[in-house]
Amino acid sequence: MLSYPPETSHLRMSVYCALFTALIIIGSYISIPIPISPVPIVLADFFVMLTGLFLGWKYGLLSVGLYIALGVLGLPVFAGGTSGLAMLFGPTGGFLFGYLLLVATIGFLTHIPRSMFILDLIAVLLGNVFMYVVGVTWLKITLEMNWLAAIAAGFVPFLPGTIVKIIVVLFVSCRVVPGFKEKYIR
Repeated sequence: MLSYPPETSHLRMSVYCALFTALIIIGSYISIPIPISPVPIVLADFFVMLTGLFLGWKYGLLSVGLYIALGVLGLPVFAGGTSGLAMLFGPTGGFLFGYLLLVATIGFLTHIPRSMFILDLIAVLLGNVFMYVVGVTWLKITLEMNWLAAIAAGFVPFLPGTIVKIIVVLFVSCRVVPGFKEKYIR
C-alpha cells in the first residue's frame, strides 16, 4: 500500500469531499415531481449513501454539510435547482437534514477498511430509516398533516425507488468500495 504524507492525505480527502458533493448536486438535479407529494423523487439520496460508504462518517458529513451550505447560500443545488434557507424550513427540509443522519449512520457503521455485506446492509437500511423518520416528521409538521397523510406523501411513493437505490448501493459496496478504501482511504 502506498504511504502518503499527511498533507497529501488531507488534500486527497478534500478532493473526494468536493467530488461527492458534486455527485449529490447532480443527483438533486435529477428530480421528478410527483403529484401526491411536495417532495420530488431525486437521486441525491443515492449519492449520499455512496458518500457514507466511500468517505466514512467524518468526511461524509463534511461533504453533505457542504452540499447543504451551498444550497443555503443560494446556489441552485437542491432538488430541481432550488436553493435558499427557506428550503430548509419548507416541506423538503427534513429530508435535507435527514441526509446528514443517512451519511453519518452509513459512514459510522461501515468505517472498517474491508466491506462486509451484512454490515453495509444494516447501515444503509438504518440510515434510510433515520432519513425517512426525520423527513416525514418534518413534512407532517410543516404542512400540518396527520401521520397517515405524511407517510402517504413522504414515504410510500418513494419506497420502490429507495429499494432499487439500496440494491445498487449494496452492489457498489461489494464490488468497488473495498478496493477504493484499501488503495485510497487510510
